[in-house]
Amino acid sequence: MKTQLELARDGKITEPMQQVAEAEGFAAETIRALVAQGEIVIPMNPNRPAQKAVGIGTGLRAKVNASIGTSSDIADIELEKRKARAAEEEQADTLMELSTGGDLDRIRCEVLAATSLPVGNVPLYQAFSEASRKYHNPNKLDPEYLFALIERQLADGISFMAIHCGINRFSIERLRKQGYRYGGLVSKGGTFMVSWMEQNQRENPLYEQFDRVCALMKKYDAVLSLGNGIRAGAIHDSHDRAQMAEMIINCELAEIARSSGCQVMVEGPGHVPLDEIAGNIMLEKRMSGKAPYYVLGPLPADTGAGYDHITAAIGAAHSVRSGADLICYITPAEHLALPNEADVREGVRATRLAARIGDIARYPERREREKQMAKARRDTNWERQMELMMFPEAAQKIRESRSPENSRTCTMCGDFCAMERGISLFREDMRGDKLGCRA
Repeated sequence: MKTQLELARDGKITEPMQQVAEAEGFAAETIRALVAQGEIVIPMNPNRPAQKAVGIGTGLRAKVNASIGTSSDIADIELEKRKARAAEEEQADTLMELSTGGDLDRIRCEVLAATSLPVGNVPLYQAFSEASRKYHNPNKLDPEYLFALIERQLADGISFMAIHCGINRFSIERLRKQGYRYGGLVSKGGTFMVSWMEQNQRENPLYEQFDRVCALMKKYDAVLSLGNGIRAGAIHDSHDRAQMAEMIINCELAEIARSSGCQVMVEGPGHVPLDEIAGNIMLEKRMSGKAPYYVLGPLPADTGAGYDHITAAIGAAHSVRSGADLICYITPAEHLALPNEADVREGVRATRLAARIGDIARYPERREREKQMAKARRDTNWERQMELMMFPEAAQKIRESRSPENSRTCTMCGDFCAMERGISLFREDMRGDKLGCRA
């Protein structure tokens, strides 16, 4: 079976490419050409044919990923299924299943059955969790078991995988010689892999056998997401030598994967101050040959716990404006607790809004909806406003909770509504959108 990338290079427009083209408003040939260049990926494991076709990359609407999963403290399958459905209801584009507690195979299969979104994961989570249970020491993980597990997860229908291939002896040496980290190592998979390598004095098998990783991903036409295991967990660590060493390696690996016919994207940080976000994305795009960039947030401050969905939304808007393609949401529970269903909904909403803000700054031609909203507000046309809002149910609930005496206004201004008074001064020119003053 050929991958979407290989088929695109053969000049073939597949059904997923056609679906992406229709969803994005592009010609199918445009999508095919960008897939062929590796600038767009479509996570679409054929073992799960009912999932939605989602395009990620150059020229497309920025996508939003929602992450769910159990922990060693809370392992409730029904809760995770509800969170998966909530993410889809709130219009997330992809889902990551990141469980580390409970029956991990069962949880993965039930989450896959609960949603039509493309589902990704981090195979190192289950690998090290099971090594810990079996040997009471994650450093006893057998690399052969890791590769077998990756294939088992792909066979279940996982469509993209964050695999930590860019951590190697060289990048660890940069961290050691650097001698400090204000935020330490914050990636679970990355931390466990560094520990495994140090304890066993061996190279990362995912880097050492990268061709094997690519072969497995190609077998199931899954997207390889090159994990950011040494990402900064504090803005003062942003772009330190250790992080940059991994980024360079990941961009090199992206080129190798693409040349083999494997769909690939690169993962980014993390915690990044606002003034460094654009530079980070420029470097990834330049070094990877414009591979799609998947970023976590990023968070431009370290002190927003409880409201980190807002912290991350600010970073996400800047990231999308600068060229990021897929944003992993952050919930209000980040840095504090395992997210619940309400946290998932709030995280998706904040990140969708951030992605929208970034998109309309990056692509001015996509501002028509904003113009139509402005006109509906000017005309105090509440029905039309609700049609155009991203979150009409939340807006309607607020409006109904404080109903105005005059239904054309709101209780913010009441009788002093500027829009209600201003509309008497203007009318729309029948020839277009221009306003003409009434005599």
